[in-house]
Amino acid sequence: MRRFYFNYTSVILVFLFFMTACKKESYKLPTLKDALQNDLIKRTLGPNVVGLNIEFAYAMALPQAKGKLVSAEVVASIPGAPGTFLENRSFYTRGNGADTGIVVASPSVNDGAKTTVSFTRDTFASTLRYYYVIPEAARDKSVSFTFSAKSSNGETVSFAAGPYKIAKMDMMRNRTVTDGNAAYISIADTTVYTAANAAANASKIDLIYLYRTTPASFAHALVSPAADPQYLPGVTVPPGANRSTKEMKVFNLQDNHLAGLQYGIYIDDLDFQKLDLSTAANFATNLKAEAGVWVETSDKKYRAYIYINSVNNATKSAVISMKRYAMP
Repeated sequence: MRRFYFNYTSVILVFLFFMTACKKESYKLPTLKDALQNDLIKRTLGPNVVGLNIEFAYAMALPQAKGKLVSAEVVASIPGAPGTFLENRSFYTRGNGADTGIVVASPSVNDGAKTTVSFTRDTFASTLRYYYVIPEAARDKSVSFTFSAKSSNGETVSFAAGPYKIAKMDMMRNRTVTDGNAAYISIADTTVYTAANAAANASKIDLIYLYRTTPASFAHALVSPAADPQYLPGVTVPPGANRSTKEMKVFNLQDNHLAGLQYGIYIDDLDFQKLDLSTAANFATNLKAEAGVWVETSDKKYRAYIYINSVNNATKSAVISMKRYAMP
């Protein structure tokens, strides 16, 4: 259950095949339009999750003899969360591949759904990056954007982007769990409870983290409170913690949002919708770094994917991250 986001290598290869099969023509420089122009690319990949950025690169230019850029703006169909901004630096890529920014405008100003910059440097070409922080108001909806630029000769140009679907799921990232202390995990609360406050939240506990050296195949584990006691050796389950959470252990599912690694793998809403844990156990043992566990709560209100970022045998601890989906 995973979604891969690939580039268009296969399409390019087909294109090149047909190009080589056709009669070769002499190359001609493209004709520059005698007007203000703009273009746009979306830089971020994967599902759009509340709290994360959607990043764009907005390019605008006009012939030098026609004037200079005056302003640029972006209007979102749903106002972005705090932190949304349009860069006031124009970026170019050095020969070594490093991105370099040059200040060309004053810092952007947000006015509701509109984000604006005013150019402070005489320039007739610029590429600005726009970072839209996905707000809670956009969850499970779609958002669109209109980019526009204005030049000193009065010309304006615009570029419409979207709509982009915003995921329903949410995330919890990089939480430390420790055997015997911060070991009690609530999917509904996306919270890790300590032993001291677990009793007061017993009915919310879906999983208990523990580490055991014997048997050797046990190691790091996530176990339901209602699992057979043999999977909870030495653990005092808080009274009232009786959930039997379905679990399925998987490997090689390093979701990019949770792992922060180079893998182009993303778990999306559809993966949770199609998930079938009807025959799954209520425990998962011998968990290793970069492994994961699919989870369904006993009340079937939530499905989740818990990723193991790292484990530490010496401290009997692990770092976990989670994507969670609220079922209809």
